[in-house]
Amino acid sequence: MNRSTKTIRRPMHAGAKIKSVTERSHRRSAHPDAELAEKLQKVLARGGLGSRRQWESWIEAGRVEVNGKAAHLGQRVTSSDRIRVDGRLFTAGTAPQQPRILAYHKPVGEICARHDPEGRPTVFERLPELAMGRWMSIGRLDFNTCGLLLFSNSGDLVHRLTHPSTGIEREYAVRVVGTASEDALKALSAGVMLDGRLARFTRISAAHGDGVNRWYRVVLEEGRNREVRRLWETQALKVNRLIRVRYADVTLPRSLPPGHWMELEGEVLHQLFAAAGLGEERSLHHQDVKRVSRRRGRRP
Repeated sequence: MNRSTKTIRRPMHAGAKIKSVTERSHRRSAHPDAELAEKLQKVLARGGLGSRRQWESWIEAGRVEVNGKAAHLGQRVTSSDRIRVDGRLFTAGTAPQQPRILAYHKPVGEICARHDPEGRPTVFERLPELAMGRWMSIGRLDFNTCGLLLFSNSGDLVHRLTHPSTGIEREYAVRVVGTASEDALKALSAGVMLDGRLARFTRISAAHGDGVNRWYRVVLEEGRNREVRRLWETQALKVNRLIRVRYADVTLPRSLPPGHWMELEGEVLHQLFAAAGLGEERSLHHQDVKRVSRRRGRRP
């Protein structure tokens, strides 16, 4: 006679769970200046040498040390900590640069990278030189897309303005071959699957047409790779011209020619800080953005 076998599960010890929570709480407050401490990757990004995402990969690769020990993601530091990157001292207490933002009119035929093995021109070649740090692009545009591209010298600001959680709008003028049916427009508004995730235009409107081509205005709240073009392709429509005309509250100025840049100032800069979730706080240590002179130009 077969006996039925019962599986006996031991209940999780309540004390073990409480202990782990206590340990996590202790790790968060272990720093002697816990109230003044900031996340390591945020401090590094604010130095203007890379985005927060780039610094996170460097930390994971073991290239960053804090007080002689390998750093870890989420670690908090203050100005009293000694940070080294690839053995070189990075002073956390150094006052960060005032964040600056450029609006650049990207032409077709430039790539959003610092160097290109094929020798193609890059968007960074046109930008003004910085005494410290470097320019980082706020999002990207592909080789055949033109229009508004923003840059900042603050890695933390770049991270905030590109993170999907902010829901920042990107608006494009799109020319497609043919005319989209009502069903196609409804599908693009309702959403289609791209790479296993739902993608859609939050707004779409017909503009005008010339010959076999039709222009549309579309708005997205994220910036996945070639998302605008790929969305239209799901409806068997090919994009033959794509222009970004707006990012958040910044609109591509009509007076800004392709290949030229201008520095943002005043209210529009405050609006970008607000869009990044900064509001009136001074975590980026900007003094008075209205003092930033309005400059425009083009490097040869």
